[in-house]
Amino acid sequence: MSPLTVATQLTLLRMLLIPAVVILVVYGLNGWAFVVFIGAGLTDALDGILARWWGQRTTLGALLDPMADKLLLISTFVVLTLPSLGLPNRLPLWLTVIVISRDVIIVVTVAIVNLSIGRRTFQPTLLGKLATLVYILTVAVTMCFNWLGRTSVLVDVAIYATLSVTLVSGLHYIAHASRMLNDVS
Repeated sequence: MSPLTVATQLTLLRMLLIPAVVILVVYGLNGWAFVVFIGAGLTDALDGILARWWGQRTTLGALLDPMADKLLLISTFVVLTLPSLGLPNRLPLWLTVIVISRDVIIVVTVAIVNLSIGRRTFQPTLLGKLATLVYILTVAVTMCFNWLGRTSVLVDVAIYATLSVTLVSGLHYIAHASRMLNDVS
């Protein structure tokens, strides 16, 4: 089977949509940015469904899919934080820093585990998947209300939901890695 399956092509399309989303937000085309972001989100749902249905799970797809998710979300979090854009709803800088820091801590933790006890695979946890879902919803709600040109308490709720799930999932991931290290000792 070719590593460039339909599912992998959808993942690559999601990666190509990232600059479009950022550019559209920067130029104040919030409705189009929202539509393109939703389109990118749909490719995320479809690539996993197609890979499972058609039995086309590949190593390349398994590597690119979470990378595409992280790049899309980090890019949108950063652009929605920029104060110079005059957006009706912005994500607070502290939230963007916490979300990015969680991802960096996870990467460093995986590196430490792999260097200390050998190659280990870390399957996505329910909390990690929940965090990704909350991040997507936070970006989507923020972009939607930016498109509508008004503020909303839903954006504030999404911000604090993101903070909560980021802290809980980050601590859960570190605890899991610690258990792996202790089990080997």
